Amino acid sequence: MKRTWHFVMAAGGIALATAAQAQVRTPAPPATPIPPGMLEMVAPALEMVPPSLEHARAAMEAARFQLEGLAMAPTPVPDEMFELVNDRLELLNERFQQQGSASDSIYSRARAALNRGDYREAVRLFQQVSGRYPKAPNASDALYWEAYARRRMTGDVQLRAAIRALEKMQNNYSEAALKSEAAALETAIRGELARSGDARSAEEIAERAELATQPRPPRSVTTPRPAVAPRPPRQSRVGRGSDEPAPGCPSLDDDERMAALNALLQMDAERAMPTLQKVLARRDACSELLRRRAVFLVSQQKSPESADILLNAAKTDPDLEVQRQAVFWLGQVRDERAADLLTQLLKSSTDDELTDRALFALSQHKGAKAGDALRAYAEQANAPDELRGKAIFWLGQDQSGENAGYLKSLYPKLQNDELKERVLFSLSQMKGFDNPAWLLGVAQQANEPIELRKKALFWVGQMNVPVPDLTGMYDKVTDREMKEQLIFVYSQRQRDTAAVDKLMAIAKNDLDKELRGKALFWLAQTKDPRVVKFLEDLINQ
Repeated sequence: MKRTWHFVMAAGGIALATAAQAQVRTPAPPATPIPPGMLEMVAPALEMVPPSLEHARAAMEAARFQLEGLAMAPTPVPDEMFELVNDRLELLNERFQQQGSASDSIYSRARAALNRGDYREAVRLFQQVSGRYPKAPNASDALYWEAYARRRMTGDVQLRAAIRALEKMQNNYSEAALKSEAAALETAIRGELARSGDARSAEEIAERAELATQPRPPRSVTTPRPAVAPRPPRQSRVGRGSDEPAPGCPSLDDDERMAALNALLQMDAERAMPTLQKVLARRDACSELLRRRAVFLVSQQKSPESADILLNAAKTDPDLEVQRQAVFWLGQVRDERAADLLTQLLKSSTDDELTDRALFALSQHKGAKAGDALRAYAEQANAPDELRGKAIFWLGQDQSGENAGYLKSLYPKLQNDELKERVLFSLSQMKGFDNPAWLLGVAQQANEPIELRKKALFWVGQMNVPVPDLTGMYDKVTDREMKEQLIFVYSQRQRDTAAVDKLMAIAKNDLDKELRGKALFWLAQTKDPRVVKFLEDLINQ
């Protein structure tokens, strides 16, 4: 585009200069008409909009250079032409500047949301940048960070949306500054999809791994670009980072009071506790960081007194980060009052991160109250799906028949497929309780969404299910996607000869050419010595 711009502008300059050479240099009259065809020659260059603000600026500079060249022609170009071109260039420049300024504002808000861990808001804002201002200089970066934020959210739906954002970046911004980072991020996301049962992503990863073993031709020498690869932003917990002081207050590293508290705790923990209590009772602005650190120091002392202090901080401290830290550490307190407070927080909190920490803290309590609270939250329809998924996950980490039975009863009640995925995963992590048979049942339910059936099948394949139970399904299912998923599941059990036998049977006898190809692809990844002979026979038949 940049070369085209320069070419058109140069053509316009040559045409104008040629038309002027036949005339004698004399002052041009005020109303000299624009030569025929001249405007048509230059107009296309003025209408061209380069894909980025940097290219636009370069193109405008080239256009102005051409105008300066025309001014030196034997006969000047009519003033009207200069005014027209200058006006159009200024208009374009103003538009690009406005677009860049507007996108910068939204982009800054998006990065701030990303920094504080509000990934859903970050995605929304990054989408605004790339959607509303596709020619802004940060549009390609916005697509990268949208994908980065989606990866930090839960569920394959978000991972697939992240892939689409990266593909859009690759297709629309071939010179994007974060091009290599985007490729690495896409590979990482496809790896996560593959690990959760996405057969096509698994194939993509396998193919890329194979390419990595092959030597690349030497790159042609190009002009080096300045390094512009920013690292992912540091995660902070609130508007300011958790270790960032309020304006005018000392940092923790510069605060001798914090050093004194640490030293006192190491020398005499019993004597330090009253002092820490006094610190937590302070409410001046410069005490925020001290109180946050004091919560941690208190949590390291396993005593009834430390439990009282943490409970009080979680309920009464005005700083949200102090509350969050206190709630987190309450998970280590073996006190029924802690479970009661955490349960109450699940009902009243409007802060998602505080709720997230309360769910985790409850998962560390093994009493009946904690389990009841997690189960109740998992069924709370008006709660954020992401947090309900966390509750389901933590229930799955508690290997109990009660939780296994509850999750199976919860599954048909759920309206959200991502939450159903969480149930499938959680049950796959529990040994026993007839979970493999239940998952196989879900995989064979024709009325279930195909992606959920594939997920159930994948997780069964990761459990110690006898391979004949899986190979017997292939001829029973009629859905092509399920057959493809079964082929992938067999490939993950390649150490079992029955799985390899089934793949060879599919590669040789299946009527579907593509399914035969899938089986051959995965057979080529195995180390079974029989496969080489099988492939030779297949070629020679």
